[in-house]
Amino acid sequence: MATKNKNLSVFNPKEVPSGRGKKIGIVVSEWNDEITNGLQKGAVEALLACGVYERDIIVEYVPGTFELPLGAQYFLEQTEVDAVVAIGCVVRGETAHFDYVCQGATQGIQEVNLKYNKPVMFCVLTDDTIKQSKARSGGKLGNKGVEAAIGALKMLGLTEKLG
Repeated sequence: MATKNKNLSVFNPKEVPSGRGKKIGIVVSEWNDEITNGLQKGAVEALLACGVYERDIIVEYVPGTFELPLGAQYFLEQTEVDAVVAIGCVVRGETAHFDYVCQGATQGIQEVNLKYNKPVMFCVLTDDTIKQSKARSGGKLGNKGVEAAIGALKMLGLTEKLG
């Protein structure tokens, strides 16, 4: 979906399944922290706005985006979280490193979702420039951290509805 000049992070908490009583893990890449910190802030604020108690939001850090799947897996194996938001940022450079990190993180997060049958939200920016990442981490295009947090609550709501 194209996001040119569109903020996709505006939501109405009344239209999102309540987060009251839900425990949410947030695993954050330390690499490109000026971006990932903004995404984390957006995710936490959205969860709080939707009724998640501050004490039920657990934030942990991993060195980089490639480590996000294992960090999410640790959350699901070693805590009682209902969902995980995996936050990272990879900016294209001059080598193929971008492609390998993005592919590994994407596939790994998908595998953790399916293995544990719990929402693990993909909040990894894969931009060509830092400027693009800034626009998506609290800038003019909104905050993908907000969107991932709302997505986690919607997936938990779907689980409850179908369960």
